[in-house]
Amino acid sequence: MIYETLEIEATEKTRIDVFLAKEIEGVSRSQIQKIIANNSCLVNNKVINKANYKLSEGDIITILPQEVEVTDVFPEAIPLDIVYQDESIAVVNKPQGMVVHPAPGHNSGTLVNALLYHLKDLSTIGGVKRPGIVHRLDKDTSGLLVVAKNDQAHQELSRQMQNRTTKKIYWAVTEGIIKEDNGLIDAPIARHPIDRQRMAVVTYGKFREARTYFKVLERYKNHTLVELKLETGRTHQIRVHLNYIGHPIVGDPLYGYKKQKFKTEGQILHAKILGINHPVTGQWMEWEIDLPPYFKNILKKVID
Repeated sequence: MIYETLEIEATEKTRIDVFLAKEIEGVSRSQIQKIIANNSCLVNNKVINKANYKLSEGDIITILPQEVEVTDVFPEAIPLDIVYQDESIAVVNKPQGMVVHPAPGHNSGTLVNALLYHLKDLSTIGGVKRPGIVHRLDKDTSGLLVVAKNDQAHQELSRQMQNRTTKKIYWAVTEGIIKEDNGLIDAPIARHPIDRQRMAVVTYGKFREARTYFKVLERYKNHTLVELKLETGRTHQIRVHLNYIGHPIVGDPLYGYKKQKFKTEGQILHAKILGINHPVTGQWMEWEIDLPPYFKNILKKVID
């Protein structure tokens, strides 16, 4: 059974069920075929429902958790900060603590539940479990997400993200003082060899390239306010990379210090700026939002 979202990069041209059975430890080929039949397997953000689908090298495969049933995904009247919307897209400001789509332990209260209530149309490429979802933010990461209202917009936005032409800028508060004013963290990422809930910088076996640019905005006594720009978009990338250079994000339950100085609800990480080419008009569009209260409260504490 798969209890969390998995992302795997195809390294060969072969049937998807054969490849995944080799890649995922403890899951048989027949189980993979059931997952595919359940519309829980996506390739390059598109649902695949045939076990004999032929992969191409470099395809990004997403496997969704298996405990959530389709019937569990209902509209819910959850407050939602919609920053922008038109006939093709919506841009939302996700709060800290909200899961993007249903998963084990989070069958309701997700962004998808809220989107189903607030928006009339959503793309279907991600299946009924992930309508409109083109990219994700971790549960405790707040900030901007673009949502597709139709399949044409979804495909175009996915293409932009694969080609790395979108703009994603985050702010974070880290432990310690980052000495360099700016730089590039170029370190490949793969699932942690022991703790499967975590990712890690790995330089052997099967891994995916990952690059994060950083710029120091402010240095405090024991902490740093830093701006981060993603060139790639790997799972937990910013959190893993900052931990890798010895400056984990304040409050990070997976990659941060075991003993936290401040009481937080999770990592102090905010997706502050998002830029895309509109999927229909091609016009460049960019949004920037203010820091949320939880982030400002931590800044006040690290300044004092």
